Amino acid sequence: MESAREKTAGKTDAVNISSKLARIIESHAGERGALIPVLQELQGELGYLSQENLALISEKMHIPLSEIYGTVTFYAQFRLAPPGKNIIQVCSGTACHVRGGKNVLDEFESALGINAGRTTGDKKFTLLSVRCFGACALGPIVRINETIYSRVEPSKVKSILAKYRD
Repeated sequence: MESAREKTAGKTDAVNISSKLARIIESHAGERGALIPVLQELQGELGYLSQENLALISEKMHIPLSEIYGTVTFYAQFRLAPPGKNIIQVCSGTACHVRGGKNVLDEFESALGINAGRTTGDKKFTLLSVRCFGACALGPIVRINETIYSRVEPSKVKSILAKYRD
């Protein structure tokens, strides 16, 4: 059973999120095509876009929820579930792919036991396949949080992951 403190904390969190969302929407008032910047900013604040928050955006911006879901599911940058503590992005762009990026991605999937686009059960890792980092000569590129790894080979994946398995 939920304690009074937990109930109050949940309501406080909802109020904080609602006020953040209101501030974000207000900062884009009158802008044409404001939906994507609103979604980007809210995800930047919270880490992902929950169903509840998408419903609030729909209500406050007078945009059908189906249109919002269409936008969120079309663009790979948006997440509908909380990300893991460490976000692993493996470049699948042409140059990285030619240099073995697919094999690197396969090795991350195997080592983590998840497919790209998923988060591990312990919430430590989210694995993503991304298009390009703009450093094609250094491929295959892997970015974990803010750290860039270049010329990654499948044999290096386990030692790279070891740095994040605290």
